[in-house]
Amino acid sequence: MSLAQRVGAVILTGVALIVSACGGGTATPSGSASASTSGGAAKTVKIWSSLPMTGSSRTQTVQIVNAIKMALDEISSKVGNTTITFEALDDATAAKQSWDAAQESENAKKAIADKTTVAYIGTFNSGAAKVSIPLLCAAGIVMISPANTYPGLTKPGKGEADEPGKYYQGCTHNYFRVVPADDIQGAVGAVWLQSMGAKKVYIVHDTQLYGKGIADVFRAKWKSLNGTEAGYEGAEKADNYKALANKIKDSGADAVYYGGIVDNNPAVLLNNVRAVLPNIIFMGPDGINCSEFLKAAGPAATDKTFSTFGGLPPEKYTGKALDWLNKYKAKFNGETPDAYAVYGYEAALVAINAIRTASDPTAANVLKNVAGTKDFDGVLGKWTFDANGDTSLTTMSGTVAKSGAWSFVKELAAQ
Repeated sequence: MSLAQRVGAVILTGVALIVSACGGGTATPSGSASASTSGGAAKTVKIWSSLPMTGSSRTQTVQIVNAIKMALDEISSKVGNTTITFEALDDATAAKQSWDAAQESENAKKAIADKTTVAYIGTFNSGAAKVSIPLLCAAGIVMISPANTYPGLTKPGKGEADEPGKYYQGCTHNYFRVVPADDIQGAVGAVWLQSMGAKKVYIVHDTQLYGKGIADVFRAKWKSLNGTEAGYEGAEKADNYKALANKIKDSGADAVYYGGIVDNNPAVLLNNVRAVLPNIIFMGPDGINCSEFLKAAGPAATDKTFSTFGGLPPEKYTGKALDWLNKYKAKFNGETPDAYAVYGYEAALVAINAIRTASDPTAANVLKNVAGTKDFDGVLGKWTFDANGDTSLTTMSGTVAKSGAWSFVKELAAQ
């Protein structure tokens, strides 16, 4: 039975749809029809998203917004007597061409000021999440991320000494994510790289929370595998990395591991490294696993360019995920989305389900229902949020650059 067979219709507000290229207890399965438990007088609630829709991440974030709207379209405007509205916010600025802390704070405060707000889907960047989690937590508003992977946001002992507790002081834990965290991804990347025969790795990160965090996880795992570290350093966004490329060459490294996001010019780093070391292995995490990175890298993204990602890429979708992909392509002119789009859809389903199963869809009740998400039968499979707000799903993928696209190589087991 299709999702469209559920009761109600959704009124969508906010940004125009843009097509681009880069409950407490058990949740009701996403594909089943169920009468809403939301009773009482007619009510309007609002879901927001906050993602960087300016700069290099725009391809991925527009697709996430498309997927959220798709989920809302499919439930046809209402759940019981509750109408859901939606607005997409940009947490990037033209000046930075990337997420901006001040803008993310403004977005969170805008959502808090709207008394109909019951859920906030975001953020894309883990550093932005550090800004908005405590603000939304104090207001009692649930936050569901389709993309944050920095472990310290949720996992004690996996980040800084005062994490994650400092984000939830004096309030009910409000943050959840539908993607596996970097303490898994960074480790599987190290194991996979060693299996390729790499022995001496130069580790580079973009100095941001996500990039440095996953580079450090990789570094620790690489050391435990008795791998040799050729170098380790932070490299902020720049127009060229020729000096760094020469340092990598002089170090004798046979591989580079880059922790960071596409916005911070890893494609430039790759081109500079390839100019002096054409056959070196280059690996990065999901921060580079997008079409924009490959476009910017051009011919430098050879078959020795690899990335890891939490979950499976679109080409390996089966069952509900494949059904969703086909619907997405039909709706958006045949476009195959980047890997994060389906997580935007899943995050929206979780929020919709929490609204639908609430006797009164207040922010507090929606938060309680999201926290109680268990055996959720969504497009990603059946999964549960743990006490920290992390998904029980741990599947990882390894991909390689091939003909201007990321091509699936293998599933990578959690380490």
